[in-house]
Amino acid sequence: MNEHKRPGLSPITKTISGWTKGLIIVFGIYLVAYGHLTPGGGFAGGVMISLAFVLVTLSSGKDASLKMLPLGVARELDSVGALMFLVIALLGVSAGLGGSFFSNYIAKSHPGTPFALFSAGIIPLCNIAIAIKVATSLFVVFVMLIMVRIVHSGSGDKP
Repeated sequence: MNEHKRPGLSPITKTISGWTKGLIIVFGIYLVAYGHLTPGGGFAGGVMISLAFVLVTLSSGKDASLKMLPLGVARELDSVGALMFLVIALLGVSAGLGGSFFSNYIAKSHPGTPFALFSAGIIPLCNIAIAIKVATSLFVVFVMLIMVRIVHSGSGDKP
C-alpha cells in the first residue's frame, strides 16, 4: 500500500509524539552521561535516543524522521561511533598512556572523586561512542525494514 494513501494518525497523536521526542532524547542523553554511576550507559541511552526517531517515523512517516536524521548522516555517525570506540581502546595501548588495550588512562593520570560525574576516566567516552553506534544502527535498521516493507508491498503481490 502506498504510504500517501494509508490513513494517517490523528493530529493529537502527531502533536504528542512531537512533544515527547525531545524528552526521550534528553532522557537518552541522561542515561549516557550518568551510565557509569547509575543503571544505564551507552547501550541503554542509544536505544532511548533511537526510539525518539522510531516514534517520529511511526507517527509522521519515514520522510519526517529522515528529515531529522538523513540516512547518509546516520550511516556516517554509525561509523564514527565505532571508530571512536576503537580509538579510545587503542589509546590505552600506547606506552605513555597505560600500556594495555582499554586501559583507563584518564583515571590513572587524573583520578577523580569517587561517584562524581567526571570520576570514571574513559568510561563516559566509551558510553558516548556506544550510544552513537547503537542509536544510529537501530535507526538505520528500522528505516531499512520500512523501506523493504514499502518495496515489497508495492510490488503488485496481492494476497
